[in-house]
Amino acid sequence: MARIAGVDLPRKKQVGIALRYIYGLGPVLSMKVLGKAGVDPTTKTDDLTEGEVARIREVLDSGEFKVEGDLRREISANIKVLMDMGCYRGLRHRRGLPVRGQRTHTNARTRKGRKGSTIKKK
Repeated sequence: MARIAGVDLPRKKQVGIALRYIYGLGPVLSMKVLGKAGVDPTTKTDDLTEGEVARIREVLDSGEFKVEGDLRREISANIKVLMDMGCYRGLRHRRGLPVRGQRTHTNARTRKGRKGSTIKKK
């Protein structure tokens, strides 16, 4: 089992697909990483040699691509800046409401949490 950037890649998948399990790598970036590392995207994760895994690690550690912890830290820092600034997006983040203009009269349950029970009248 290949372990890259702190993530165990699934065994039976192609490397081009398996790299998407790393936070920050999607279809396009995973192909760029494999191109720079010189690894065929259609090879299975089980069939990777130690040298190929090491080359993929080197490409990801080179600093060109931000993945996993670094990317999560940067995103949370950006959100914190918005909240400290007091702009509209920061206020929405602080209150736990949708940030990108979605309606909240109905829906938005993912962001708002479980529906609170209403007070029953006697």
